[in-house]
Amino acid sequence: MKLRILPTAQSAARATADHISDKIRTSSIRVLGLATGRSPIAVYRSIADQVAGQELDLRAIESFNLDEYVGLNAADPSSFHAYMQRHLFSHVSFRRSHLLDGDAPDPLAECRRYERDIIAAGGIDLQLLGIGRNGHIGFNEPGSAHDCRTRPVTLSDSTRAANQSDFPAGQAVPEQALTMGIGTILEARAIVLLATGAAKSAALRDALEGPVTTDCPASALQAHPDLTVFADVDAASQLDPALADRQGQWD
Repeated sequence: MKLRILPTAQSAARATADHISDKIRTSSIRVLGLATGRSPIAVYRSIADQVAGQELDLRAIESFNLDEYVGLNAADPSSFHAYMQRHLFSHVSFRRSHLLDGDAPDPLAECRRYERDIIAAGGIDLQLLGIGRNGHIGFNEPGSAHDCRTRPVTLSDSTRAANQSDFPAGQAVPEQALTMGIGTILEARAIVLLATGAAKSAALRDALEGPVTTDCPASALQAHPDLTVFADVDAASQLDPALADRQGQWD
């Protein structure tokens, strides 16, 4: 694992974007895994700026998103399809972008199709992740097996409450979602995790320093051979300073 701690959420997001861009420019990355949520917005803005400045070209890159709410079609403003269109896809061009269909008539069949599409693309070269306050990655809630595959899941009350602000007043957060499984995520050749804000500090501590347990889904990342973590000082506030010292990544 490589850990880099930066002064602010903005600088952590910018460093994450630079890391992804450098990997695309200098290695054989052709398939990129993408996340949603608040943390990646600044990452996508920075990537779009690099594309606009002709510093980066994504036209040879294929992308796969982590998850989608069940029951929301691509036109719903609260869907992750719409999120990706607002924050990235309307600003850059990928060779092809894949997203789970939350409105599919057979959710389980949709998840199986998605797994087949990832395999057909050659697997994910670099996966971007955020982390939930309860340690979830994707929508893999506590209790998720570390070898689980893309599947329908029931969202926890805490996750739905944390995401309520992404929905219009009076519209409830769906109770279910489709998500890449932890096993699917761990098959990515490289993983980048971005954590910002004090609300994520306990989850980040448990993910990086705690036991590997289904109680903290993100703790499964400890076993990955190529994990890079970017955090701001608030998210890193509960980490053992020796962890960062060993990485040599205090900024």
